[in-house]
Amino acid sequence: MPKITSVIDKANKNDLEKSYIEALKDDTFKKYVKSLPITEETLMKYTSRLEEACHEDDNCKKCPSLNHCQNERYGYCLTPHKDEKTITFYYQACPYLRQKEKDEAYQQNIYLFDIPKQVRTASMKDIYKDDSKRMDIIKYLVQFCKTYTTNPKQKGLYLNGSFGSGKTYLIAALFNELAKNGVSSALVYYPELLRTLKESFGDDDFQYLFNRIKRAPLLLLDDIGAENVTPWSRDEILGTILQYRMDEELPTFFTSNLTLEELEQHLASSLSGVDKVKARRIIERIKQLTTEMKLVSKNRRN
Repeated sequence: MPKITSVIDKANKNDLEKSYIEALKDDTFKKYVKSLPITEETLMKYTSRLEEACHEDDNCKKCPSLNHCQNERYGYCLTPHKDEKTITFYYQACPYLRQKEKDEAYQQNIYLFDIPKQVRTASMKDIYKDDSKRMDIIKYLVQFCKTYTTNPKQKGLYLNGSFGSGKTYLIAALFNELAKNGVSSALVYYPELLRTLKESFGDDDFQYLFNRIKRAPLLLLDDIGAENVTPWSRDEILGTILQYRMDEELPTFFTSNLTLEELEQHLASSLSGVDKVKARRIIERIKQLTTEMKLVSKNRRN
């Protein structure tokens, strides 16, 4: 008399075989499993999972772009792999995702601190050239990009102008272009940087963040002049950053709604009173680090 376990194993095998044969009625599934270098005896143990993999493989073959991905995991395809007498399944990145990751690998060279999403992918080729007021700035950025490799100790840019005119985007486009050649940079929303440094003052996080900003090969302090001025933020934070970058000859960029003259007035006033001498000292450092240019253009955020 056969053992009960043998009877159960045979029944299970029959059920697996029936499910597999039923699945083979689908031509797409049949073609898919026939392309796998795996025996039918092994395949029929994983019919349900293979059907999922087949469906995702079929989605991939019909997919025109990453944005049209229909699979369970965005940009990935469930894929079978033979492992001795079993099959393991893993998620393989699709060609679109692999290309996207390759195209965006340069972003690892860029440190972003509270910078808007649309600025993160800024590109020199996408810069608007329909406004003659922007051309001198664009020429400056192109020239800086061309000569940075042979002359990394160049002056940066103090770019001031109207709200929404694209100042930050222009600098970000330059940094992104240089990042593709392995150049590291930091783009920092200045008012938020001060708030974060104040909250972490005395902690290890403070020193790490402060040094990372101060020592970045390329630095953008975005929207300077929009912060609340204190002697600490002006003299201990901004003054120290600027002095270090002057000493190391590191290119430094600024965007602001204020001219340098207006920024000087802004930096002179705080709750502690007016200190024109220390404000003047900051402005002189900025002038040594940058070339001032103005951008007055239509608001492109609308």
